[in-house]
Amino acid sequence: MTEQLLDRLKVAFEIGQHPLRFVSATIEQGNTCVVERLIFETRDGESVNGILTRPQGERPWPGVMCIHAHGERYDIGVAEMLAGRPALQSPPGPAFAAAGIAAMMIELPAFGSRAVPGESSRAKAALWQGRSLAGQMLGELHSALDWFAGREDVSAQSIGVYGVSMGATLGYWLAAVEPRLACVAHLCCYADFSELIRTGAHDLHGIYLNVPGLLEFATNGTIASMIAPRPQLICIGDRDPLTPPAAVDIAWAETFEAYASSGAVDRLILHREPATGHVETASMRESVLGFFNTHLL
Repeated sequence: MTEQLLDRLKVAFEIGQHPLRFVSATIEQGNTCVVERLIFETRDGESVNGILTRPQGERPWPGVMCIHAHGERYDIGVAEMLAGRPALQSPPGPAFAAAGIAAMMIELPAFGSRAVPGESSRAKAALWQGRSLAGQMLGELHSALDWFAGREDVSAQSIGVYGVSMGATLGYWLAAVEPRLACVAHLCCYADFSELIRTGAHDLHGIYLNVPGLLEFATNGTIASMIAPRPQLICIGDRDPLTPPAAVDIAWAETFEAYASSGAVDRLILHREPATGHVETASMRESVLGFFNTHLL
């Protein structure tokens, strides 16, 4: 990894450009975990909802930044944390709390209470300004991580990231430029973009993901490589049209080479299911929980 590449990615991903101001938290004592309903505010005054779940007790817990999916379900957003979605095995918040992990999610622009303006409107405006909606999302996630890592009941040295689909891409992109993230588990959105363009599969992805000029200096395999030697779990279904096998193979070769060069092949795990599509399977969830148990707890 070169410092020049890292600097270019930080600019493209708008790190530090979208600070969130913490406004308030409402705490609910559940039977299995504590739920905190959070409110942040953007620099432009837009309200941002968040949810934090944690085990009972006050000791410092390892943490996971959860990033919600897209799925053209603009109504879900941060509700995924407690209510789940069709592509998930179960809501991630209670599952991580049961595993002894504090977890946090924020609502990204164009979803949930932020559904208006919508994805197309936000993305087009950003692109015309030389930015991207993905960049805004990453900038806000980075700011949320600052707040999460600063909590007394979260172990700042033991924070990972988890996401499915849109949450997957944003997860490993964030981990690539943020060394504080100790490990990353991402599902259903890892593939070489140039190969997707060659086959037309890129058009299945949302316009939010279009980062101006990204392919001029980085591939997805290269970006995921920047996480090395930190642990990384990649879960893929070979019947997922958003991540066709040939595009996965190209990205995997690049990422694997970086881990091999770092002497960290044992920290790179590919969980691949030939009969699975764009969903988290039971065995994927088992792999995720086992991965975080090994590298965070």
